[in-house]
Amino acid sequence: MAKTVDELTINYQDKDELLVKELDKQILTKGAWATIMFLYQDLDRKSKEYGPQKISIRRYRKVNGEYRQQSKFNIGSEKQAKQIVETINKWY
Repeated sequence: MAKTVDELTINYQDKDELLVKELDKQILTKGAWATIMFLYQDLDRKSKEYGPQKISIRRYRKVNGEYRQQSKFNIGSEKQAKQIVETINKWY
């Protein structure tokens, strides 16, 4: 488990295969509750190639000195990401 926000990652490895590859992250909030937005790709086990870029927004809570994931929202397509950006821009 991660003890600092900077240690948190979305990378996920099974045996020697990196199944979820973190490309970038943006720390949105720090503290007892942290919010991080990750840019990542999933590995297609059949083709052994990484798929399209996706975004995951995750909330972590610090419990007993370690961050634990509390919730997540995944943006699975470029179209959905652009719709979210357009809506936020319209509201703000």
